[in-house]
Amino acid sequence: MATEVILPKVDMDMTTGRISRWLVKDGATVAKGAVLFEIETDKAAMEIDAPADGTIRITAPETGVEIAVGEPVAWIFAEGEAPAEPSPAAAAAAPRTTGAADAPAEVTAVAGPAAPAQAEPATPAQAEPAVTARTGTRATPLARRLARESGLDLAAVAGSGPHGRVQRADIEAAVLAGATSAPPAASFRCVGRPDAAPAPTARLAAGLLNAVWLRQGAGVPVVMIHGFGSELSAWRPFLAEVPADRAVLALDLPAHGKSVTRDVAGFDDLVTQAEDTLTESGITSAHLVGHSLGGAVAAALAGGLRLEVQSLLLISPAGLGPEMSPFVENFARATEAAAVAGWLREVVHDPASLSDAFVRTVARTRADGTQALAQTRLASALFGGGVPSFSIRPALAQNACPTRIVFGLEDRVFPWRQVLGLPGSIALHLFQQTGHMPQVEQREAVGRILRQMLN
Repeated sequence: MATEVILPKVDMDMTTGRISRWLVKDGATVAKGAVLFEIETDKAAMEIDAPADGTIRITAPETGVEIAVGEPVAWIFAEGEAPAEPSPAAAAAAPRTTGAADAPAEVTAVAGPAAPAQAEPATPAQAEPAVTARTGTRATPLARRLARESGLDLAAVAGSGPHGRVQRADIEAAVLAGATSAPPAASFRCVGRPDAAPAPTARLAAGLLNAVWLRQGAGVPVVMIHGFGSELSAWRPFLAEVPADRAVLALDLPAHGKSVTRDVAGFDDLVTQAEDTLTESGITSAHLVGHSLGGAVAAALAGGLRLEVQSLLLISPAGLGPEMSPFVENFARATEAAAVAGWLREVVHDPASLSDAFVRTVARTRADGTQALAQTRLASALFGGGVPSFSIRPALAQNACPTRIVFGLEDRVFPWRQVLGLPGSIALHLFQQTGHMPQVEQREAVGRILRQMLN
């Protein structure tokens, strides 16, 4: 059966998007993970990769036009299937082919402003990918990040992509070959041990959690950890509330996003995996922001010894008490569109705050059952019997860093009253007409709280 390629959400409140350029030709053979096209947003250019191997038929070849989130823009036909002949419009509009498979995160932010929509250049020379100003070398965003984290000089890596573009496979090959060089200057700094580069082979081969730098910047980085049933890309709309010069890293927790194949034995194991990932990313000091389950992980990280936490912002955190709704176990199992939509609307006070396009896109990602199976196992390990198997109260009682907790008074997942009885040094912010997602329903207000903590 052919695989549908849709225009994905890159912001929680995004309903439409624009393809700024196609990176493959209609009718080309593509490999799973190869970059297909770029989406243009107000903040960045996002690369979208192929969900399967096969022959691509582009159904939305035009660039710079508004397309509804969740709408199909192409189909990928497996070997042996009979794809339709490419349309003249698609053949004329499709640009260049990709080289060897390059597998960035599903949506990878390119540092800097969004690339403007433009017609595909006519000549091969004009179609060459832009040379990065920082390194002078053509490379995908993922390759640049992996090279930085591995301490590799991009200029010393031979690229196998179009026009010598360095790709993920090239970085991994260089790491495995033992290539070493002085780490390139980065636009963020790892506080505490800037000269302690993580072990390259461990970062690429140890199966750590997926982590993406949503933004490059200076100072102590902000680390964002999503809640149950979400993924790191859910933080992208909230980036507008973070100072523009601040580096931001986000994680995909086990059973979520690009970490969907990662299992956990329990809450301690979950925290350890997050801690290992931050360590291997070179982070020794950070401001932590966590929502729901991610809030519990952030609180536990603040109580550990490996990470110097400068501030802690917990949004509707789990683990403050035994009370919880059946949302976690029911959403974990949900694959049908109606069930996904129904449980998604349980996490907000006003269901209209979640667009139909967003709900439809989330339902598409869960339709094959992969996330449902992984998240059902995670729910059993962490919330067996409908009660959290962990408590973050001991960690918060010992925590010495500035801490603020945000709750919606209409939270139907974890009742806000469970926060009572914590140390008086922890500030509590309560919002009326707000459910389990204050960072969505009260984004600007929660953003102000975070900026106060970063000052």
